[in-house]
Amino acid sequence: MNAPKTYTTHTIQEGDDVILPLPEEMLEELGWKEGDTLEWKDNNDGSFSLSKKKDTQYVLVETVMSYRMRYMVEVPAGKALWALDTVACEEAKEFSQQYLGEHITSHRIVSRDEVIGLCNEDNDYAVAWDDEKKFEVFTTKISD
Repeated sequence: MNAPKTYTTHTIQEGDDVILPLPEEMLEELGWKEGDTLEWKDNNDGSFSLSKKKDTQYVLVETVMSYRMRYMVEVPAGKALWALDTVACEEAKEFSQQYLGEHITSHRIVSRDEVIGLCNEDNDYAVAWDDEKKFEVFTTKISD
């Protein structure tokens, strides 16, 4: 197993910005280029890791689920339509159900801001959560 390569660089302070120049050899080896977004991770052992952030997007997929429901309703003879009213008014006991599947009705690309807006609209109990927690809990990652 090859030991990881080590590169040394020095930070440059320009106003409030800190610049970390990366060696050209390292950029070529990793396939990184100017303009790439890098993620900085504290390894909690005194070291840090850099990785290139993958270009991704979020797609909202809307679906409906279908069930075949059965109700058995007792009505006076000749009054079969009363059973329909009983079911429509949600007063009938469920007799049985069968799951028929989930059907995609639409999809569209959404921005991070739209994800947060929809999350707050659909999950009012999570409005106070920070945005990163909302993404962690409610979105499916590529790695999933």
